[in-house]
Amino acid sequence: MGQQVTSIPSGAEGIKELVALAHQARGVEIVNLIAPPGLEGVPEAIPVAIHHGTTPALNSVASLFEAYRDHPRRKTGTARALTLTSFIDLVNRHKTADSAVFADTNWEKPGFQAVIDYHGLNAIVEEPSSLAGETAIGTPANLKHRVAYEFPLSNEWKAWTQAHGEWMEQGRFAEFIRDHLAELAAPFDPERIAIEREFETTVASPADLIRLSRGLQVHVESAVKQAVTLESGEGQISWEETHKDHDGKPLKVPGAFLLTVAPFFGGEPVRMPVSLRYRAGGGKVVWSILLYRPDTFVTERVRDDLNRVAKETMLPTFEGSPET
Repeated sequence: MGQQVTSIPSGAEGIKELVALAHQARGVEIVNLIAPPGLEGVPEAIPVAIHHGTTPALNSVASLFEAYRDHPRRKTGTARALTLTSFIDLVNRHKTADSAVFADTNWEKPGFQAVIDYHGLNAIVEEPSSLAGETAIGTPANLKHRVAYEFPLSNEWKAWTQAHGEWMEQGRFAEFIRDHLAELAAPFDPERIAIEREFETTVASPADLIRLSRGLQVHVESAVKQAVTLESGEGQISWEETHKDHDGKPLKVPGAFLLTVAPFFGGEPVRMPVSLRYRAGGGKVVWSILLYRPDTFVTERVRDDLNRVAKETMLPTFEGSPET
């Protein structure tokens, strides 16, 4: 059976039919679409598919390849470190010449955030003559790849801050001191002199607090006979019962002691004065501890950690937050 041949009329009718057949032709042509001059931050050309036929269309070719991608186009997301050392190691693993570290130094909720793909600083141009100096021109970046460290609080620090300003009965306070002996420190002479001048009282050593806690345990069920403040600033308490402390004398209560505790999990400790107070009344004694300016000591610790980050990552650091 032979091939069927379509005949085309001559003249004007033939031309119309040829045009109609051309419009019905189907096919896809891939061409490069050139970016107009002055359009920054985009490729010079992008591949597009032109669909011919009765309903022509222009489509991106890139979307067809995305389903077959072997790896992401760029690094995105935020890694969260649990220790400062891990934060530094992660930053060093991913950093570029343009990376930067931002720090929130709020003592109640501090945090570090490294922006790996931060804006570049790759050229310096002179200002117009009407403006003095030079201006840095950098390459904008995505700011989508980050490493964060949120300074998780240590259990020891939580215990002391929860006890801060709270009045505790004698037995509970004695147990608290006993349970946290490991966080007590003996003051150095300059510290002792400064604390005694600030608090106008004596400063207890860890051994003094051990003796105090043991003496308090003896008198948990005893009625207070007398509580006085001595000229030294320390207190003195005696009970109705014949036995007193292990020396058979009224207990002497120092007005302050030194605490050494790491505010953050896996972090470095701070040394902080603590004021010790008590109230006697109705035959009972209640106790309270007051951390001395914890905001100052914690903020100093955070800034020391920021200096460590700058030194070990060799990146610029800023107190503040990134743009997005």
